[in-house]
Amino acid sequence: MTSHHLRSPARQAGSRSAEGQSPFVRLYDRLALAADRRRGWHNLPPPLGLATLLGLRNILRRNNLYDTGAQLAVGLTPLGALEARHLTERTSDGTYNDLDDPRMGMAGSRFGRNIPPERTFPEREPDIMSPSPREVSRALLTRREFIPAESVNTLAASWLQFMIRDWFSHGPGTMEQPWRIELVPDDPWPAPPMLVARTLRDPTRPDDDTRPPTFINENSHWWDASQLYGNDLETQRKLRTGENGRLRLPDNGSLFPDEPDLDEANKPGFWLGLAMMHIVFILEHNAICDRLRGEYPDWPDEQLFQRARLINAALIAKIHTVEWTPAVISHPTTIAALRANWFGILGERVHRLLGRISGSEVLSGIVGGRTDHFGVPYALTEEFTAVYRMHPLIPDDWSFRSAADDSVLQEATFRELAGPHAYELLTKHSLTDLLYSFGTSHPGLVTLHNFPKFLQEYVRPDGKLVDLAAIDILRIREVGVPRYNEFRRLLRLTPAKDFASLTDDPEWAEELRQIYGDDIERVDLMTGMFAEPRPKGFAFSDTAFRIFILMASRRLNSDRFLTRDYTPQVYTQTGLDWIERNSMATVLLRHFPELRPSMRAVTNAFAPWEPAAT
Repeated sequence: MTSHHLRSPARQAGSRSAEGQSPFVRLYDRLALAADRRRGWHNLPPPLGLATLLGLRNILRRNNLYDTGAQLAVGLTPLGALEARHLTERTSDGTYNDLDDPRMGMAGSRFGRNIPPERTFPEREPDIMSPSPREVSRALLTRREFIPAESVNTLAASWLQFMIRDWFSHGPGTMEQPWRIELVPDDPWPAPPMLVARTLRDPTRPDDDTRPPTFINENSHWWDASQLYGNDLETQRKLRTGENGRLRLPDNGSLFPDEPDLDEANKPGFWLGLAMMHIVFILEHNAICDRLRGEYPDWPDEQLFQRARLINAALIAKIHTVEWTPAVISHPTTIAALRANWFGILGERVHRLLGRISGSEVLSGIVGGRTDHFGVPYALTEEFTAVYRMHPLIPDDWSFRSAADDSVLQEATFRELAGPHAYELLTKHSLTDLLYSFGTSHPGLVTLHNFPKFLQEYVRPDGKLVDLAAIDILRIREVGVPRYNEFRRLLRLTPAKDFASLTDDPEWAEELRQIYGDDIERVDLMTGMFAEPRPKGFAFSDTAFRIFILMASRRLNSDRFLTRDYTPQVYTQTGLDWIERNSMATVLLRHFPELRPSMRAVTNAFAPWEPAAT
């Protein structure tokens, strides 16, 4: 491992600072903040709500992007010189997305922050264990009965895991000096105390460093579909056929048929929904390759692969932006705001007819516009990771049904979907029937008392028993993300003054009060977000949404291949047309046309599908 000096964390400055903006913009932003605090953006008519969100995003961009020296990376040989291919191809490890700072966002670089780094020191023991993460899990998160998110289907849960595998990973952790969670006498856990691996320390930091801790993202920070293509060249080569740009398809129960030791099924967190998404977008990559071969028959394997990867990754980003996110936060204002990120407020029709008619991201969208880091090197953040802990989306009980007549094929528990069992189900049932079953069922609502019981007693492929609910609580504390009230203050949101104001459920308020010893300031970020009232149509909290307002745009703004190099010269016109003309629905129907009867009435593939006629 190499060692680098940690730069002093610095808030963004320069052209994006308050001093560099016009009096009108500063006044607009203050009015937006006042409107949000007085009424709430979600209680305003959609045009005013959208205008309020724009002002809130301006404020977040100025005040909630912090540099941790995120572009420093671990264990690297010196980068070679810029090559012509770097201008038009994504690299395997995320380097050279930013040509002036080629390590920015690469695999092995640090997570950034959305809060001041000096506020990110983790609590020391014993405070970090108070209250016990296991007791929080048992008393506040345990699912009493399944609470569905009825506006979406279970593909939304599969998709989220698919995205997370692209975005971030802190690594496997270390059992050297593990966390010890002491258990109360009536806890049925089989081997007290509960031992939890510590998050790997940042190896670029000296042991005696007294500054706020930083952590390493094993994945590329870019939205580059690394869950399909890998984070290094060796892995990427193993995933390819070497012919016509294509990726290998699953064979004999392995995503890596020639390398069983790399079998994805043996990694913690693998399950049927994730396997299904992998297969769908491997098929889509290969379909893109076939289309490009038809247009450019003389292109070699490498050129076909690289162009298909660009197109597939951008299509995935588009699906998440204009379909998945509006489905899980289906308020009219957020639907308009998220679509505006891609198409601009002038809308998709104008975008398709005239393309970009303005340099303004508000009018014509972020995609295809100018690249902008807003004064801070790009990185995904610890706060973004924290608010994406949404395990309640997973049901415990599953029913697999026939796409032809809705007849029951198999009833199963989530344990039968996880790890290598996923491939047993893929062998037993057609992917058409599995997709139909996911499309016609609901995920869970992200709320208290809805954590899947099988994840509270989850047996990993290595045989270790874990309580993921307790681990989620501990991980957020461990990386120094503040507790709920302080987190809200740092996002300019009003903190809860007491437990009754935190939630609109009196029973929950009393349970929270008891667990947190009548101290509202001790409420964990995750339990606070799960308890708070949600805006209409939301499957998760408004507090989490504040991070999305900032980071959903930033992932597009900072990526050269989604901004200034989103051009026919880089993607080909065929590639741009493929992205703009396709959606999750067209992807599924291209490869699984038997789903058409159930999907004929849905405008968003993540909305519930119609059951097949019996």
